[in-house]
Amino acid sequence: MSHINLTADTFNDYAEREGIVMLDFWAEWCGPCKMFGPVFEAAAAKHPDIVFAKIDTEAERELAGHFQIRSIPTLMALKDGIVVFHQAGAMMAGQFDQLIQAIRDLDMDKVRAEMAAQQD
Repeated sequence: MSHINLTADTFNDYAEREGIVMLDFWAEWCGPCKMFGPVFEAAAAKHPDIVFAKIDTEAERELAGHFQIRSIPTLMALKDGIVVFHQAGAMMAGQFDQLIQAIRDLDMDKVRAEMAAQQD
């Protein structure tokens, strides 16, 4: 599966689902975004069980503002509706593969317990 393009109208349909959702905040004029694009596409083809979504920060300014996107590309990952990774900057393919594996390996029960402990 290739990536999908998310908008403010479709964001929650994907962000709140179970599983992994990888978000790439980008813009057409951004050189590093263009360099990272093929890495993102290749990972999408390699991991069909993960949702790979691109958000055009020029077209979706409100969504970019909501997530306080200050530089692009910014990569965000959600697992079971929880943000588990958020970092600006492009990645090399090997780094991106390692990130995907680390997110796959996350124990979400432990993540939720840590979040609950922080709220207390």
